Amino acid sequence: MPDALSRGGEPMTAGRVAFRIAVPPVSGVLRPRLVAVCLVLAALAFLAFCVETSVGDLPLPLTDVLRAVAGAGDPGTELIVRELRLPRSLAGLLVGIAFGVSGALLQAMTHNPLASPDMMGITQGAGTAVVAGLVLGWDAGLGTQALGLLGALTAALLVYVLAWKRGTSGYRIVLVGVGVAWICTSVTDYLMARGQRFQAQAALGWLVGNLNGRTWQQIGPLAIALAVLLPVALLLGRLMRTLELGDDVARGLGTRVRTVRVAVLLVSVGLVAFGTATAGPVAFVALAAPQVAQRLAGTSFPPPVAAGLTGAVMVLVSDLAARELVPDTELPVGIVTGVLGAPVLLWLLVRANRAGSGG
Repeated sequence: MPDALSRGGEPMTAGRVAFRIAVPPVSGVLRPRLVAVCLVLAALAFLAFCVETSVGDLPLPLTDVLRAVAGAGDPGTELIVRELRLPRSLAGLLVGIAFGVSGALLQAMTHNPLASPDMMGITQGAGTAVVAGLVLGWDAGLGTQALGLLGALTAALLVYVLAWKRGTSGYRIVLVGVGVAWICTSVTDYLMARGQRFQAQAALGWLVGNLNGRTWQQIGPLAIALAVLLPVALLLGRLMRTLELGDDVARGLGTRVRTVRVAVLLVSVGLVAFGTATAGPVAFVALAAPQVAQRLAGTSFPPPVAAGLTGAVMVLVSDLAARELVPDTELPVGIVTGVLGAPVLLWLLVRANRAGSGG
């Protein structure tokens, strides 16, 4: 099919528009479908955020919620929205973004749709460290964010070292990650059995993935981590495009393959560690969100921005369902995401087997 020309004189193919700006000197490729999907997902995330904030023992109209967030509501409504409900809704939004972007980076790096933090032991490593701090009192003054980051980094380092064989491949990283995940799960189960009843209950409520009782103190570290790591993730996304051509071609184009992979792994670990420390290991979001976003956008790789927005929508809608499905009971959000994500995992496994890549 011959290329058409865009207004700037650059070639335009199906689904892509090349652009070039003279001042400042910037050029690139614009994907209209991806932009449209991101805008729609952002609108859905904002709507889910507002509805989540309006729901509670005292239902509030969406207009009152918006006024309270903007600081123009009455004092009673502002107290309910800002101090009681907004931290929970904001936690769901940020955790969904963190998990979605982390999963997109790992799946793009390994070229494997089954690669995600909760399939590769990273989430389980963060959970083991936090549970050890809760049950054994090993926190030494560290918060759950620091413990989660330490556990996730340790698990990721273990996966990388064990998968190393004159380099790393996505296939080996995923297989080793599954083994590390089960090791961390077993250690966590042992700690739960050893802990006292109160400690075990506190750890269990966190392990399921829960947004109940979130506070501004828990959201602050996650917000800072996202402000630092998201721009880095977007920059790495451009470098990872060359990895799709193969390691040899990527090296020929000047990409430092090993450095990019280590950087992607560190950014993914940071995102999932702070997200897990805030809300616990919310199941299947990092696995399902990138795949849903990729199919909506029609790209050959999981787009990080769309994956993050998809993760935010998934967590907020799941938490809303967890609060409203059973009367007088607030289920942990991880239960709902697990119910929604398990069919996605089965579908990916069936699809991989049919394609001849599922072993």
